[in-house]
Amino acid sequence: MAAASSSSREEFVYLAKLAEQAERYEEMVEFMEKVAEGVELSVEERNLLSVAYKNVIGARRASWRIISSIEQKEESRGNDDHVTTIRDYRSKIESELSKICDGILKLLDSRLIPASSANGDSKVFYLKMKGDYHRYLAEFKTAQDRKDAAEHTLTAYKAAQDIATSDLPPTHPIRLGLALNFSVFYYEILNSPDRACSLAKQAFDEAIAELDTLGEESYKDSTLIMQLLRDNLTLWTSDMQNYPMFTHIVMTWLRFCMMIMISHVLPDEGTEEIKEAAATKPAQEEKET
Repeated sequence: MAAASSSSREEFVYLAKLAEQAERYEEMVEFMEKVAEGVELSVEERNLLSVAYKNVIGARRASWRIISSIEQKEESRGNDDHVTTIRDYRSKIESELSKICDGILKLLDSRLIPASSANGDSKVFYLKMKGDYHRYLAEFKTAQDRKDAAEHTLTAYKAAQDIATSDLPPTHPIRLGLALNFSVFYYEILNSPDRACSLAKQAFDEAIAELDTLGEESYKDSTLIMQLLRDNLTLWTSDMQNYPMFTHIVMTWLRFCMMIMISHVLPDEGTEEIKEAAATKPAQEEKET
């Protein structure tokens, strides 16, 4: 398919922004896919693409969690007829989830990742995105399909992590967001709380150690993700009754707050957060900007 001209490219970007404001995210995806047919996406364009897909997939993930919860309740009550109906409906949602994930993963593999520049910023962004959507598949797939999705997630996240560690500073929001989502993968998909906590703690501690290098342009995004890392660590370590690590997190966060108050205003704790599915205490993943 022919690449969009400069003028049509600008128009599609503008239409995507309009669609976002109107909360018409399926159309936003369509507009940004047309933009992605051309040259490498700018930072603004790749963020628009990410936001579009995240909202489209997010609505279905939320629906799947609700229906799955209802299914469990009906099973416990022995309402077999209701359970059959619910499973059919859940299968419909899963088909939609698969279609959305397959769409962005195909775009990432065929165009976005190969076309991304050698600099770590772009490559890490897309590899992280690839890991995210394989992880979303692993959330509802079963048996071998779930295993395959988990393996693809791990491969993508590790590739992104290798580049991020060498090319991006610990305070970079993309590197922090990768660590956040990678740790959620360990905790929720691989059921490995120790590795989840270790990864999140390392990212948090490394960012704290280089907080003085944090630029104004990424301050808000970086500190927000650090809050989410802290929240997940606090949740996970309290569940594990890992009190030494819990104490370390609390004390490190207090030191972080003191450092922030010296030079900045601490971000609003009421900022809306996108939450991962996890029993009654969901972990938190990266918020789209």
